[in-house]
Amino acid sequence: MKITQFGHGICSANGRECSCAIDEHAYAIMEERNREGRTDTSRFLVSGARRSFWVRTKQGRLALAMPELETFFRTDPFVIVESNSILRFLIPDLYMVVLKPEVDDFKQSAREFLGKADAAVVVESKRSLPSWECVPTAQLNRLPMFQVAPPEFFSQELKDFVGSRLKTVLTGLP
Repeated sequence: MKITQFGHGICSANGRECSCAIDEHAYAIMEERNREGRTDTSRFLVSGARRSFWVRTKQGRLALAMPELETFFRTDPFVIVESNSILRFLIPDLYMVVLKPEVDDFKQSAREFLGKADAAVVVESKRSLPSWECVPTAQLNRLPMFQVAPPEFFSQELKDFVGSRLKTVLTGLP
């Protein structure tokens, strides 16, 4: 599941410019079926997801979609959600932040929840991690960091870490 929050003037119903009212088209949920596309939700399917959804809300209105989203969390034992803002509404079994050294900007929502992260996935780069303004270095340094590279964005160490965390969730044992 990918969650996108649009700013003013963009419609949640279709992601295009719109002048709809704040409570009109407050959110939209679309199931992805295309395994050939280049979208994130299409790549989720290609990577093995049984189902993939794109949730679009107006900025700051994710709460309106939560009752419907909670049905996904109740009916499926494992749901992967690409979103920082979802952490305002639930406590995940595993929260990982993705760091891209090429990107000098550090999203406000990622900064807000960095202290809750269990690990960081660092996309391979020729650059070292920048000193992101307003990001406490101590918060980054406490995290296990897993290097990944395109096109797989995967490593055995990351797989082992996630597997270990899922085993703990399933069995309740460390």
